[in-house]
Amino acid sequence: MRENDVDAVIVGAGFAGLYMLHRLRGLGLSARVFEAGDDVGGTWYWNRYPGARCDVESMEYSFSFDEHLQQEWDWTERYATQPEILRYAQHVAERFDLRRDITFSTRVESAHYDEASDRWTVTTDGGETVSARYCVMATGCLSSPQVPGIPGIADFEGPTYMTGLWPHEGVDFTGQKVAVIGTGSSAIQSIPLIAKQASALTVYQRTPNYIAPAHNHPLDPDYVADVKAHYPDFREEARDTAIGIRLPFGPPEQLALAVPDAEREAHYRKLWDYGGLTMLASYADIGIDLRANETIAEFLRARIREKVRDPETAEKLCPKDYPAGAKRMCVDIGYYETFNLDHVHLVDINEEPIERLTATGIDTATGHRDFDAIVFATGFDAMTGTLGKIDIRGRGGAKLADKWAAGPRAYLGLMSAGFPNLFLITGPGSPSVLSNMIVSIEQHVGWIADCLAAIGGGTIEPLTEAEDAWVEHVNMIAQPTIYMRANSWYLGANIPGKPRIFMPYVGGVNSYRSISREVADKGYAGFAVNGAPNAEIVDFAAHIAMPDALMDMEAA
Repeated sequence: MRENDVDAVIVGAGFAGLYMLHRLRGLGLSARVFEAGDDVGGTWYWNRYPGARCDVESMEYSFSFDEHLQQEWDWTERYATQPEILRYAQHVAERFDLRRDITFSTRVESAHYDEASDRWTVTTDGGETVSARYCVMATGCLSSPQVPGIPGIADFEGPTYMTGLWPHEGVDFTGQKVAVIGTGSSAIQSIPLIAKQASALTVYQRTPNYIAPAHNHPLDPDYVADVKAHYPDFREEARDTAIGIRLPFGPPEQLALAVPDAEREAHYRKLWDYGGLTMLASYADIGIDLRANETIAEFLRARIREKVRDPETAEKLCPKDYPAGAKRMCVDIGYYETFNLDHVHLVDINEEPIERLTATGIDTATGHRDFDAIVFATGFDAMTGTLGKIDIRGRGGAKLADKWAAGPRAYLGLMSAGFPNLFLITGPGSPSVLSNMIVSIEQHVGWIADCLAAIGGGTIEPLTEAEDAWVEHVNMIAQPTIYMRANSWYLGANIPGKPRIFMPYVGGVNSYRSISREVADKGYAGFAVNGAPNAEIVDFAAHIAMPDALMDMEAA
């Protein structure tokens, strides 16, 4: 093997890239990892904005593949902050000696497949060329920040910041007049802290969000000890849910409209008092029945009206144009209370559209406001954005960008037909962003590692008919859900010109795991392994478990 020949190239050194490297080493394969940042961590390396923290509880947002790692690491809070999660990623890299195979501060510019040698040629912005049998894209689902197309951005003379590319040295807003554009997750987390420093804070909101309280607190040592003592059961319980997160009150079985109003309200209150993303795991029908969804939506709006003193501001903060859960629910610490402060002002850009940035501030349809600094909390080109920046070419020089021009197509969200030995970790068509990402990352990396062991250094590639069947299945089960009733980044709606395709898989982590296991158990059904096609198509729908109450509703 030549000096720049390896068995695998991995793009990205976040949690997916780190674990993939570890598993490849376990198979005796050589690998190179290329990472744009100057350290490990992926999204937790870049997103250092004030208040950045995970919306999955710390004890669940961690690796399960190594028992010693599970036992030795101690989280400090219910919801870990970005610095703590970054330290965890760094600990993983150090514990397993991963950095020696990672090239930092380097972006992959292209990956081209050579049919004669069955190898990928990967080039970087540093001019290096590496040949690999396998290419694994561990580029992350939320790794390409979206720069808003607001006229005059270059004209503003003060500093501007993007939450997804926050300065590592931090920012001091003390005494400044600050604008925050956007009210997604990063804004909801950062606004309360920016407000503590700024002399005046104006928040520009296009779409309000449904939010559950974090009820964050230091972790009880007795709770941590109990979890660590029962980690196998704890992990398996999470994997057996639709979202990869343990449900403290069990999976939803009843229908929201089938219980008395007082009982339903009490159940919502119990979930609210518990806090976090499990708020939506309430009733089996809120994800498909708009009447049922309205019951939880109105409950959440009522909590906003309780917290925000000014009725007009409260109503602006109340989502009314889309169902609860159609966009990823946010988890907050003091967000609504921030709007009770005299120096914090909310602008609804549907009523007062932003026209342009000027040298001194922001012009809207109703006037001008001066600012010392502007923060863009404008989200990401989700799931496909980073892949689209790499020149990926498969058989016959076909470009992945051309194939995905009308929307991403990937079998199981893992591989795309025409691109042999190219793997996508948490790619479009997998649960990914609808789940606990660590759970989905571990499942994908494990599947890929087992696959490489099974094919024995050969090739694997999806069949077009299997890919088509999977894409049809993904679209079919998404259509009746509330997800199709919001202009969300799940559909690429935040990116001008991006095809409106629902990208994640709504069938659930548990169903997806069962499907991908059956595909492998049947000799990689729907794939060609070492040139031999296995044309069997798994019955995907048979793996989707539905509560009895929901099945009865559909039958009726």
